[in-house]
Amino acid sequence: MKAIMVVGTTSHAGKSFLTTALCRILARQGWRVTPFKGQNMALNAYVTNTGGEIGYAQAVQAWAARVIPRVEMNPILLKPQGNMTSQVILKGQAVGVTRATEYYEKYFDVGWEAIQESLYRLSIEFDLVICEGAGSPAEINLKHRDLANMRIAKHLNAPTILVVDIDRGGAFAHVVGTLELLEADERALIKGIVINKFRGSKELLTSGIKWLEQRTGIAVIGVIPWSEEMFPAEDSLDLLDRSFSYSPENLNINVIRLPRIANFTDFDPLESEPTVSINYVDINKSLGHPDAVILPGSKTTIADLIALKKSGMAEQIKEYAAAGGTVFGICGGFQILGQRIIDPEGFEGESGEYQGLGLLPLSTVLTSSKTARQRQVTSNYPQGGLPVDGYEIHQGRTRLITSYKGREVEGNYHPIFDDRGLGLVDNSQSIWGCYLHGLFDNGPWRRAWLNHLRKQRGMASLPTGIANYREQREGTLNNIANLVEANLNLKSLLSNHYY
Repeated sequence: MKAIMVVGTTSHAGKSFLTTALCRILARQGWRVTPFKGQNMALNAYVTNTGGEIGYAQAVQAWAARVIPRVEMNPILLKPQGNMTSQVILKGQAVGVTRATEYYEKYFDVGWEAIQESLYRLSIEFDLVICEGAGSPAEINLKHRDLANMRIAKHLNAPTILVVDIDRGGAFAHVVGTLELLEADERALIKGIVINKFRGSKELLTSGIKWLEQRTGIAVIGVIPWSEEMFPAEDSLDLLDRSFSYSPENLNINVIRLPRIANFTDFDPLESEPTVSINYVDINKSLGHPDAVILPGSKTTIADLIALKKSGMAEQIKEYAAAGGTVFGICGGFQILGQRIIDPEGFEGESGEYQGLGLLPLSTVLTSSKTARQRQVTSNYPQGGLPVDGYEIHQGRTRLITSYKGREVEGNYHPIFDDRGLGLVDNSQSIWGCYLHGLFDNGPWRRAWLNHLRKQRGMASLPTGIANYREQREGTLNNIANLVEANLNLKSLLSNHYY
């Protein structure tokens, strides 16, 4: 099997970024290329057209390769849910919950089997597999259980790129230290070093690159400049690198940064809007006076509901809503907006019934079974007849309560889509909630919702006849590929192995 492996000296060195760029570069050159990440730990997930879960980053890489995302691209997905436990997604399906200390005994062998099987299936259909590692390949205390890095590179005998983030400092030490900690057969697979996120003049690096190549015997095949392109984040740590500010000329939308926030890639399309400022607000901070508040998805809804109440953010949101503010809950946030969440089997911890924020007439019962599927529906609000697609990923079943706060629900709350169970909005279109991830990817629907907010501010409406976000994402993927291609000697790597 022809493959290239991308590993990093640290987390957030740029592995996903480089893998994505390579997928688009090689696809443009005529290769049938596929991404692959053997094991991923992330709460940003995507649902394939077969109903399987994979990391959202691998879906983006598949789109970069111009192929349809599939579960073989990410056979193991670990979704942290607190208390040192993670839900295990194996070949797209949830198979259990495990503690870190138990994972090796329970899932290592079956996980390695799934990885090999997935690679074999991909090899039948594709010319080249671009494999992304995870974290660092040199975590000596974890190497015996590492299913994402050099074990895969050795299995494929893949020429491997080591990428380092120079912006954080210590890049040369990171490279040398990583190489020193690899076994001899692993180190022999490292065929190129890429310095990522460089700011300034490349000439300033000349002496350092020369020293590094002499010290390691490995060529520096690329120096990638710092990029301002908005690249989908893999986990919530990426939010720490983002700066946010309120703008009086823009719509200001606050996304509550739940402790276990999930699928916040839902809001990338909003961030792409030039007239919208997205601010991720810590639950211990002041909510302020934004134009809208979004409660995002959560891996553990009850724990985040409790955290909202303890911090005082729950009360701030209810006061904001009572004053006429717009609140939108998605997936876990949708459940939190309801009247109650019931966990009869203690799926998320202790069994019991928990009072929600009481902003929507909903009752949710958490169950071990998971809904994961793509959806195509038609909107009723804020504008009727718009086609909308997205995907569901949630555990639990939500139903309407027929009477709520002393009045009948019917006539006061309305289904957002033609599927009544997928989302709900109140009469004033102030309180919204739905299960649909990827909702804001739908350009006409997104603009219609933003225009509802703009009308409240006395602002002119934006045109709604726009393309969906996927077309804008295509431009981003091309820009990333162009940047990397201009600053990477990929041909030297390929010519030594596959030309």
